[in-house]
Amino acid sequence: MRSEMLGHTLLPKRIALPVFASDALSSVAYAPDEILLTLAFAGLAAVTISPWVALAVVVVLGTVIASYRQNVHAYPSGGGDYEVASENLGKKAGLAVASALLVDYVLTVAVSISSASQYVASALPALRGLEVEMAVAVVVLLAIANLRGLRESGRAFAVPTYIYMVAIGSMAVAGFIQYLTGSLGRAESAAYEIVPQSAFDQGLVGLAGGFLVLRAFSSGCAALTGVEAISNGVPSFQKPKSRNAATTLLLLGVIAASMLMSVVVLARLTGVRFVESPAEQLMLDGAPVGESYHQSPVIGQIAQTVFAGLPVMFYLVTAVTGLILVLAANTAFNGFPVLGSILARDEFLPRQLHTRGDRLVFSNGIVLLTVGAVALIVAFDAEVTRLIQLYIVGVFISFTTSQLGMVRHWTRMLRSEYAKDARRRMTRSRLINGFGFVMTGVVLVIVLITKAPQGAWITLIMMAVIFFTMLGIHLHYERLNRELRVLDAQQARALPARTHGVVLVSKLHQPALRAIAYARATRPNTLEAVHVAVDGDEVAELRRQWDQFSVPVPLTILASPYREITRPIVEYIRGLRRSTPRDLVVVFVPEYVVTKWWEQLLHNQSALRLKARLLFVPGVVMASVPFQLEAVDSLDAPAVPDE
Repeated sequence: MRSEMLGHTLLPKRIALPVFASDALSSVAYAPDEILLTLAFAGLAAVTISPWVALAVVVVLGTVIASYRQNVHAYPSGGGDYEVASENLGKKAGLAVASALLVDYVLTVAVSISSASQYVASALPALRGLEVEMAVAVVVLLAIANLRGLRESGRAFAVPTYIYMVAIGSMAVAGFIQYLTGSLGRAESAAYEIVPQSAFDQGLVGLAGGFLVLRAFSSGCAALTGVEAISNGVPSFQKPKSRNAATTLLLLGVIAASMLMSVVVLARLTGVRFVESPAEQLMLDGAPVGESYHQSPVIGQIAQTVFAGLPVMFYLVTAVTGLILVLAANTAFNGFPVLGSILARDEFLPRQLHTRGDRLVFSNGIVLLTVGAVALIVAFDAEVTRLIQLYIVGVFISFTTSQLGMVRHWTRMLRSEYAKDARRRMTRSRLINGFGFVMTGVVLVIVLITKAPQGAWITLIMMAVIFFTMLGIHLHYERLNRELRVLDAQQARALPARTHGVVLVSKLHQPALRAIAYARATRPNTLEAVHVAVDGDEVAELRRQWDQFSVPVPLTILASPYREITRPIVEYIRGLRRSTPRDLVVVFVPEYVVTKWWEQLLHNQSALRLKARLLFVPGVVMASVPFQLEAVDSLDAPAVPDE
């Protein structure tokens, strides 16, 4: 796609919603599971408060949505939390946010795809044990789809996302109607008793119980992941970009909150049991259910109960829920490359990440995200329970830092704004962001306390590694810019005092003669041919041919008692540089180019090794003189005897 086609890849709201919101919407497939699973440690009585835990999550979700609506209006360039933190809190704060988001994007892909593979394995027993292979294959397919272009991937993912919304909405409406009419059944797992863990024999009473509730709340906050993707993806929206992004955020918040509360409340009404170790924690008639029992996800159990008389709807809900988990990773495939491009533009990541590919997407960022997600999936065996512990830490670090940055942004803007309406609007925005900062800060503390012992410390280490790596990359680019900068006009016109030409000659053949001819055409101040003496007979034959054909360049022979080629030449060139440090040395390397790839194996590649060594010698220029075999023009050089 040509560069001027970039405007045609921008997304309308109807496609932007599934592209950027599928991550947050898909969390309904596992956030309720994590809430119920955590509360189940304290027994059945503790599970009854699950709707209140979900309600607390919804309050935080609403706060974050309201706060980010201010962000997209104030910073529509796509930098999102990174730009907000960098501009208002300093570059290091921005890098901390960026490292958190980069890690969280990779975890989004790993968690979503791993969860989807478990759904598939649950529905198709023949695939159990192949979760890792399935997850890796799906990540690669998603990468290929996104490499085709943002608009194409958005269209491909829009229909399944909307079907998922309709399916979950239909299940919720049908379930609540059945409850109001007294016809709502009980889930199959409702017949089981939950055995509390030894540390929670007294239920939720005491410090341990309170800690468990906080842990359930922090696990449920996984529903908030993906909200920040819209603020990072504002440039991908059609105009007016900020307003369309803010509208999409509002739609996301309403839909996600409704779906989350519906699933958790229906799980409570149908008596769904969901535990971490069903073989040990679930009891039937006083005996454990054993290893043969298969525990279905919460949405699957609810759908089976609500649509007991309509199996096709049960299969539809199960299928689209598994599919949306795959598509949720698409949010990260849109957010990660854009953020990586902005960081590369600011010289905190390799510049290759700032370049768009031939389909006008940031191809290198997509590939990097794919590699990271695959590595996590393989390392954690595609187990969601293990991966989820690493999740949401990064996103709440970015939430909290971003809201603090927005408070400072509005405070700074108010100092120079005197219009009454504008000041009223800015004051309202500052209050919203201030409340968001307090709320997300409290949640961050809860997440760190409850998640760090469970594995979130790995996320913090990953963030630290990325943070210091980006600092190192930035220092490299700063040093490079200093050394490459032209300081004055005199430096721009400066030329070396003299130029020494050195032609490397292994034997007298057409490639060597062509290199000599080219070197003479460049008119260096001095020119010589250099040969490394490995075999005495070869040296004698070379001298004889040199005199026979009257080659108009002096020949220098370098001794090599240990039969080395590279080291004597490098030492000779270094000696030239030491004797005349202001002069430039140009090394001409004759190379013949073979026509078939396998013919490369028949040659020792000595020219390649020489270039690699001399590349790091200051004041030395390498000039390759190619000689294409099977395309020899007899007029290019005089004939020499065959050897």
